[in-house]
Formats: sequence, C-alpha cells, structure tokens
Amino acid sequence: MDKSSSTHTYDSPYPIYAMAFSSLFERIAVGSFIEEFNNKIDILSFDNHHQTLSFNPNLSLDHPYPPTKLMFRPNNSDLLASTGDYLRLWEIKDNSFQEKSILNNSKSTEFSSPLTSFDWNEIETRRIATSSIDTTVTIWDIERCVVETQLIAHDKEVYDIAWGEAGVFASVSADGSVRIFDLRDKEHSTIIYEADTPLLRLAWNKQDLRYMATTLMDTNKVVILDIRVPTMPVAELDRHTASVNAIAWAPHSCCHICSAGDDTKALIWELPTVAAPNGIDPKLAYTAESEINQLQWSALQPDWIGIAFASKLQLLKL
Repeated sequence: MDKSSSTHTYDSPYPIYAMAFSSLFERIAVGSFIEEFNNKIDILSFDNHHQTLSFNPNLSLDHPYPPTKLMFRPNNSDLLASTGDYLRLWEIKDNSFQEKSILNNSKSTEFSSPLTSFDWNEIETRRIATSSIDTTVTIWDIERCVVETQLIAHDKEVYDIAWGEAGVFASVSADGSVRIFDLRDKEHSTIIYEADTPLLRLAWNKQDLRYMATTLMDTNKVVILDIRVPTMPVAELDRHTASVNAIAWAPHSCCHICSAGDDTKALIWELPTVAAPNGIDPKLAYTAESEINQLQWSALQPDWIGIAFASKLQLLKL
C-alpha cells in the first residue's frame, strides 16, 4: 500500500473508533471514543475527483456514549444508523444532520443493555440486526420502528453480528461460539465454530457465503471458517504481532480479506486454494502511526480502505 498521494488523513479533535463509508463513497461517518456520556458523530465528505477529504461543521451531532458501530443504509447515503445505548437512526439532508428515531426494545424504560454491534440487511434494507451484552440478538423493522423478533442467541455477551442471506445471520459471543440463525426456524441455531476464548468480530464473505472470518479476544489470529465444514477452520492468519481489532472482506473478491490490529499494521491477505504448510503470508502491508482500532473496505470503490487509529481517519488507496 502506497503512502504517498494515495493516502488521505482526517485529524479529529477526538479519538475515533466507529466509522462507515456511504454506498456512494462521497460520505464517511466517524464516531468519537470518549469515555464519558458526551460523544460525537461527524460526517466527512470525500471528493474522489479532486481527491479531497473535508469536514462540514453542520454535519456534526452529539451522540450519547461512544457509538459501537456506524453504518449507512445500503444504497442510501442519507440514512445512518448507530448503536450504543440504543439503536438510533440519523438523517442527513444537504447541509443538515438530525436524529430520526430511537429504537429501544427494553421492557424497562430506566435501563437498556448496551448494544455491541449491528448489521444492516443488504437485501431487505428495512431490517437491522443488533447484538447486546444481555445475550440477545434483536431484529428490527426500521420502517415501522418495531421489533420483528428477539432471540436469546448465546450463553454470554454477543459481541458482533452479520447478515448472510436475507433471513440468515450469524453472531459471535464471549461464550466462544459462532452461531448461524435462520429466521424461518427461530428455535434453533447451528454452531459452526467454538473456541476457548471470547470471539470479538465476525465478517461474512458477501462474494462467497460459504466463508466467514472471526477474531479471538487478545490474540493475533484471524480464523477463516467454511460453514460446510463446521468446527475446523480452513485457515488461520497469524502474522500480526499483537491483537487483531478489525477485519473486512474485499467487496469485489471472494479470496481477499484485510485485518488490522494493535501492532499498527493493516494486512491484506489472499486466501490460497490450499493453505501452505507454514501458514499464509499477507500480500500487502501498511503501517500506521499507532494501534489500528477499526477498518472499512469501500464497496463502491474497492481500491480504497479506511482505517482509524488514535484521533485519525486515514484513507488508503491500494
């Protein structure tokens, strides 16, 4: 990855964690990570023609607690979702940015279990699935602002969630399992992988739904799974020298994945048909100035990857 003209950096006044590309790549949302109630979401504008990254103060809003994830509605750059204390929807119009709705499924209005992550269904975009530390997963119909279904998904905190097909999603948990759920049969789930360590991140390969990737807490490994062969990883990517914090499959290739972590590295891997006996080496590497907390791979412009470290968002051109 080239460090010259193909790198664009945004310096935020705050530490950055959550980030999201809009479907048209002209907007990038970033969320602050301040360990107090008052946090921020800022919308940045990227001009691909002039290669400029800019911030409009009108497109900045207060967010309660640090957002655990941000995501634009698929094929719509005007609607943004965030998780934290609740699932919130935000509307962006021209030069304004405002909260559209707050979705809370807690039976008690006084307390809500924090939401760790969510995923927007690309096929049925009225659906968002959220994961919570209270062991549940909730499927929302955001157009009607109602809970479609809520499941006790794991034995411990659910840390991440990802849609596969329209009615199929997977989740990972502090209980160390990857589980797949089908909304047509809500009583059952399929455990396709179990570890002795909590699983923090999950990414489903949208180019080939047979494959998904997960990361283990406080380890340097990315585990690649084939859902047709439960329990046995098809590959383990272990060239990071510190904990892996984020993973993203290439949106245009079924065999490329990017990982980033506390070793300040973003690594791009090409998965071979048959793994080499000594493991797999990354194809590309980029070194940031400090630990990388988050990464996103642009679906519309797949030669761009975004990483977040300290108070910086950096766009990298492959």
